[in-house]
Amino acid sequence: MKVYGKLVRDKIPQIIAADGKKANTRTLADKQYLKELIKKLGEEAKELEANPSIEELADIKELVIAIREALGAHAGELEDIRRKKAAERGRFKQKIFLESVEG
Repeated sequence: MKVYGKLVRDKIPQIIAADGKKANTRTLADKQYLKELIKKLGEEAKELEANPSIEELADIKELVIAIREALGAHAGELEDIRRKKAAERGRFKQKIFLESVEG
């Protein structure tokens, strides 16, 4: 038996069963689910860092959508907040790397 102890996509138990194995799973409570989504986001960010690709980025987007839904926000609300922050603080297009601040 191999122990994973992590959040997985919805169809993973079916994929495991199709391979002739048995997946032991449980359904998380809302608070734990949000915690595990955020943990998974960190894992996926590390994978993107190790392998910058559109596939890894798609995994992150799927997690962002799930986190938004777990927080009870709709897509338009997230986009409105993103636009407001972009207008107030800018985006990341100019590739500015802050070295230090004096004074």
